[in-house]
Amino acid sequence: MTDTTPSLTKGGRGAPDRSTPLLEIIDLDVKFTAAEGEVHAVRQANLTVYPGQTVAIVGESGSGKSTTALSVIGLLPGNGRVAGGQILFEGRDIAHASPKDIVALRGDSIGLVPQDPMTNLNPVWRIDHQIAEALTANGLGRGRAAKARAAELLEEAGLPDAKRRARQYPHEFSGGMRQRALIAIGLAARPKLLIADEPTSALDVTVQQQILTHLDELTSELGVAVLLITHDLGLAAERAEHLVVMYKGQVVESGPAREILASPRHPYTRRLVASAPSLSSRRLQSAHAAAADVAVEKLDVGEVRAEATALPAAAAVDNVIVVENLTKEFSIRGGRPGAGSKFLAVDDVSFTVPRGTTTAIVGESGSGKSTIAQMVLRLLEPTRGRVIINGRDIVGLSTREMFALRRKMQPIFQNPYGSLDPQYSIFRIIEEPMRTHRIGDRRSREAKVRDLLDKVSLPASAMRRFPNELSGGQRQRVAIARALALDPEVVVCDEAVSALDVLVQAQVLELLNDLQAEFGLSYLFITHDLAVVRQIADDVLVMQKGRLVERATTDAIFDHPQQEYTRALLDAIPGASFEMGR
Repeated sequence: MTDTTPSLTKGGRGAPDRSTPLLEIIDLDVKFTAAEGEVHAVRQANLTVYPGQTVAIVGESGSGKSTTALSVIGLLPGNGRVAGGQILFEGRDIAHASPKDIVALRGDSIGLVPQDPMTNLNPVWRIDHQIAEALTANGLGRGRAAKARAAELLEEAGLPDAKRRARQYPHEFSGGMRQRALIAIGLAARPKLLIADEPTSALDVTVQQQILTHLDELTSELGVAVLLITHDLGLAAERAEHLVVMYKGQVVESGPAREILASPRHPYTRRLVASAPSLSSRRLQSAHAAAADVAVEKLDVGEVRAEATALPAAAAVDNVIVVENLTKEFSIRGGRPGAGSKFLAVDDVSFTVPRGTTTAIVGESGSGKSTIAQMVLRLLEPTRGRVIINGRDIVGLSTREMFALRRKMQPIFQNPYGSLDPQYSIFRIIEEPMRTHRIGDRRSREAKVRDLLDKVSLPASAMRRFPNELSGGQRQRVAIARALALDPEVVVCDEAVSALDVLVQAQVLELLNDLQAEFGLSYLFITHDLAVVRQIADDVLVMQKGRLVERATTDAIFDHPQQEYTRALLDAIPGASFEMGR
């Protein structure tokens, strides 16, 4: 680094002075103009963040968590405004500061790590260009020097081989890698306050632990305060010093994080804590008859493959899904012909899903979980192997036969920002599958949409809204309602509840469980949240680097994990050792 750009390598701020608040929010009111009138999103909210402190805001979707945080940095949507109160940053009220003054604060004094890394990185720009842009905008250099610094920032954020990776595009990064890139951008100008909005909600537990630990180290070294928005109470207990609980736009409880979670006082906080999944949970029981208990003995990789491959033909009758020797190879872009030009995403995987049960697939990001889900849905064609649904190999089905099958087999995708058409109203999004399959008339379909919205705890008025008017958790509820619109037999859930707060998550899991017991639904449940697995799954498949390394009943996996990798996954769960009040 040359002497002409010394500001590119700002050092830490030293030990922070905690005697004076860095950020004070006093009686904040935020309102939105919507089709049905004015919505009061935040009411008389108060919170304080001291230098070097980590403060977490928790609450259900739509409680005002993100709205409060985005008010600080002046990033409310066009129909939103600060209607009252003060936002004091270093003693200066910025609630009604000019756009020029707010832009001067962004990056330099207040950094942001937004919720969804894929929609917050420009897909046509290389990663180094996007980090360099943040440096240039804050007057910290330009050109080659800024791009060289971008690689250093990626390395700081814990990205291996950062110099080469910096020249890649967002679609070439995994979710965890994209999140590290956003952290690098957020900390590029060495801000005094970092707002982290659900920074790890879509990441597996081991990557989540790595990123949060590294973020803790960076912010501690630099003296940066963190305002953490999260729905994960375990994460808040483990990472935050102070906790703020929001409900319907109001702060209902505030204090030391572990103290509040161990002994919650407000009824809403008690509901949150009681709904949070934990490793001590057991399989949800329905008011209806519980699904048959299917005992599956733990086997090593070779035995798992041999057992599934050698299934007698008669056994397939009891299994709604049979996967045999499934393999998927991807060509590496720019790879030379021959060795090294192929990437083995799924390596000879075999398993079954007994009818009316839930089989969970867990593993780190890049382990092949979602690739298996896409092949089961036939959104990807397998390189080798078979996927048998209700006794039929779906690989050989015609377009018409697949259309008929899709009515019985529906997906719930991971990313509600990408799986909902932004130009469609919520009504049209949920109604579309019924219209496509010519089910009922408009009146009956509207009644069905209302019923589905009620089941996923959304008001009927949401039908008139569009995806951009909903929070991430609300969008995921819409995606779940759409998947249930056709009354399917099989539902493939790819991180279906990862974006939901604990209350809605508990409601949705109860809903899925009751529907399963009532209608005999079968679920293939892909998730990184092992506490959710404990509540919803009958059997668990553990994936590592494309291979099936452990298979067992849920109780066996949690009580007696056989593989070191499985134990590492369990150990990485945030707040696993912390006993919350109930």
